[in-house]
Amino acid sequence: MKTDSIFYCLFQEFPGIFFELIGNPSPTTESYKFSSIEIKQTAFRIDGVFLPTQSEQNPIYFVEVQFQTDTEIYSRLFSEIFLYLHRNKPKNPWQGIVIYPTRSLDTSNINNYSEFFTSQRVSRIYLDELGETASLPIGIATIKLIVEDENTAVTVARVLIDRTQQEINTESQRKQLLELIETILVYKFPTMSRKEIESMFGLSDLKQTRVYQEGKEEGRQQGKEEGARQAKLRMIPLLMRLGLGSEEISKELDLNLEEVQQQMQK
Repeated sequence: MKTDSIFYCLFQEFPGIFFELIGNPSPTTESYKFSSIEIKQTAFRIDGVFLPTQSEQNPIYFVEVQFQTDTEIYSRLFSEIFLYLHRNKPKNPWQGIVIYPTRSLDTSNINNYSEFFTSQRVSRIYLDELGETASLPIGIATIKLIVEDENTAVTVARVLIDRTQQEINTESQRKQLLELIETILVYKFPTMSRKEIESMFGLSDLKQTRVYQEGKEEGRQQGKEEGARQAKLRMIPLLMRLGLGSEEISKELDLNLEEVQQQMQK
């Protein structure tokens, strides 16, 4: 599964983390809808867009997650944005957010677009420059786990679980964050068995998450290969809500098309 896909799925399920990430935690989750949109009468698709639902004063956020070098990222991004604006003619203002794991991947020339960056109409976020995990808000600290080195990811995840238990007062929010941490770990360690994932979390923590409960109902431990496949299958409904079709999901998750179509019909 591609890294940008897990980001888009996380933003779909936890939109508040995106607004924390850009330093604007005030919008309510009801104020925006996160989706993947196709531009009318073209072959273009913008994978990550926060569309305002309540006010023409709220900006549209175009989100690009870039985890590999791409010298054409900005020409492509601005082409998609302006084509969307031309086709849809929204009254809302707009902003662009580009998320990199590290500054070293930001190699594209911005000479033709420098005014957008100077005015902060378009902003870049480098996850490894957000600061020490312990000093970050719990939501941002959790999303930074995605770029954590594998050697330290388990330790960081345990710290995040402890913080979740101590800092989050409502049960539903605690459960959401535990599931988010688990989703990231499943992504980072796709070949690990459920028993190994349980060991990472500590059994008492994992029992609170959806995946453990599903496993308990199944009544058996998943093997490494089956566990990785099940993790991918759990991502299908999220990618569907982002607007991806069966062929796109099949390619994104490296699953058999027929299997994806069967899962989409459930």
